Amino acid sequence: MVKQGFIAAAIALGTLGALGTAPASAAVSVQVQVAPPAPRVEYVPAPRRGQVWAPGYWDWRGNRHVWVVGHWVKERPGYRYDAPRWVQTGGYWQQQQGGWHRANQRRGDRDGDGVPNRFDQRPNNPYLR
Repeated sequence: MVKQGFIAAAIALGTLGALGTAPASAAVSVQVQVAPPAPRVEYVPAPRRGQVWAPGYWDWRGNRHVWVVGHWVKERPGYRYDAPRWVQTGGYWQQQQGGWHRANQRRGDRDGDGVPNRFDQRPNNPYLR
């Protein structure tokens, strides 16, 4: 009987271990019928060394759109930051998650800030040209 209890406990622990291997960064897709309001005008503070401005955006919380204010995030060399955005697809609005993406150096955007190198006098801040 003790042996059966030990086997049952081992199986339960093995199952919990398997459940714990799910990726922590699983993306959640939000799809609603309510269009987001127009983006708010935000004051962008002066550039900060080693920081990238993450602009504000509308998020879906508690069955309504809620404005999330812009903020500074730590720079990641070789990556660009894309803000979350809403895209209309087949009568629904779907929120595309933002975050860091590897910069595409082949397109002439060395620092990945969305400003072509030939026009980029202030790296990592597309708001100041």
